[in-house]
Amino acid sequence: MKFLYFFIGILMLFSCGASKSVATQAEIDALNAIVKNQKFHIESDWAYPQVTNAVQQVLSSGLMQPGNTPNAISLIGNYNFLTISGDSISSFLPYYGERQMQVAYGGGDSAIQFDGVFKDYKVTQNNKDNSYTISLEATSKTENFQVFIRLYPNLKARMTLRGMSRFSISYSGDLETTDQDKSL
Repeated sequence: MKFLYFFIGILMLFSCGASKSVATQAEIDALNAIVKNQKFHIESDWAYPQVTNAVQQVLSSGLMQPGNTPNAISLIGNYNFLTISGDSISSFLPYYGERQMQVAYGGGDSAIQFDGVFKDYKVTQNNKDNSYTISLEATSKTENFQVFIRLYPNLKARMTLRGMSRFSISYSGDLETTDQDKSL
């Protein structure tokens, strides 16, 4: 009987290790070209707000759709994007979280919206998983943000945004090339 448990344990150990996916050279080359051209578009599927007591209370009140939790909110079917094109950034990312300052009259700045030139653009290649980490600073109409983007060879992306008057929030979704780069 002990041998059966040992065999099942070994089988589970090897099957879990075999599920790791390795990027193909074509995927790595495509990601390298996207990062080099500095032209890409990210549409997020999930938002991950920083869970504070206030956020927990709002999301537990029943206002959110089923399947959402205080630390993971589905954005599927909701308009959102972040686009980098050369030295410009544009975005519309819904914000879920706590703010430290007063919201503009009428709540017009509830989403994170960029439309302009960014600064301090830095790219780092991560040799372990062939991903890239991009950091930059961008400004909305009323706030400065630090933006951290992680791009993966399977064309998935993860972003974290830190605002001057908001708690940080992360997003995950799909990476696409812009219309000019569809040939990649």
